[in-house]
Parts: sequence; structure tokens; C-alpha cells
Amino acid sequence: MGHGGLVNIVDVEATCWEGGRPPGQVSEIIEIGLTVVDLDARERVSRHRILVRPARSRVGAFCTGLTGLTQAEVDTGLDFAAACRLLATAYEAGRRPWASWDEYDRKQFTHQCRATGTRYPFGRRHTNAKAVFTEAYGLARRPGMARALEVAGLPLEGRHHRGEDDAWNIAALVLRIAGRGAWPEERDSGS
Repeated sequence: MGHGGLVNIVDVEATCWEGGRPPGQVSEIIEIGLTVVDLDARERVSRHRILVRPARSRVGAFCTGLTGLTQAEVDTGLDFAAACRLLATAYEAGRRPWASWDEYDRKQFTHQCRATGTRYPFGRRHTNAKAVFTEAYGLARRPGMARALEVAGLPLEGRHHRGEDDAWNIAALVLRIAGRGAWPEERDSGS
């Protein structure tokens, strides 16, 4: 494998509401959790958290209850374009393969980059860890992350729906999949 077998495991949290979204607001990324995994060494090598200041939405009580994030906290974050630049430079997001649990994170980045005219920070090699896990464990349906940890016999570390902690936990699942020889080899998957 190229790039020393490093993979970026990404989990985002976005502004969210109970019921419908308020008029004039859009769901935006407010936290990017990122754990770097070394597939060759079979270990999680670093964990990172990028707070992102939303431009067209606010963090309400429901969102804080889910993620633990407050408006005051995300106000200290980077703007979305700066966060994407940081991913590209500090974490080699364009060069390293990356993975997330299902397709939500990839779609949210794609959508928000389009909507804001921001350059998409990732390369094309994205792996849906949820799909690979489901296949590796021969499950009938795709489990949520917390359930997958139970199936794999792993602890849920930290707080669920906190991007930094979720990325860390997903990384443990990726290593468990790799340990079973079921993680896909690095490849270009098209766009």
C-alpha cells in the first residue's frame, strides 16, 4: 500500500433539529472528527477535532443534547473553507484514502462544498466502513456504529455523536475489519 498504509477515518457532526429545520437555516458541518489509522501497523496513530463555525444555521438545544456542542463552542471554530484547507494540508486529505460510517459524511461534504463554492478536500478513494463491516461479519442488515462495536466486542469510547469520539471508535472497527483480512485494498474507486 502507498502512503505508509495511512487512512483518514472521518466523522462529522452537523447542525440538526428535532422535527423540521427552521426556515432559512441549512444543515452545516460543525465538527470534523478525524482519526488517522496505520493499516500496516494495525493501530490508531492520532486523533483530531476540527470545530467549524456554521454560517447559515445555529446550534440549538436539540443539537447540543445530541452532540454536546454549543453555539458558543462552534463560534470559536474555523469557517468551513478554512477547515477544508486544513484537511487538505495537515491531514493530506486529497492523497490519503479515507473512510466513514456509511455515506452521510461524504455526501454532506460534497453538498456543502458545492453550496459554498469550496474546493472538496478529499480524494476519490472513500470506503463506506459500514458496508464493509456488514459484509465482513455476514450481517443481514447494516448496523449503526454503537451496535457494530457490540458485534465486534469493542467498547464505545467517549461520547456517541461527538465527531472526534465517533471517528476514534470507527477507526477501531476499521482495524478489526482489517484484522479479518476484509478491508479493501487501496484503489481508485472513480468519483
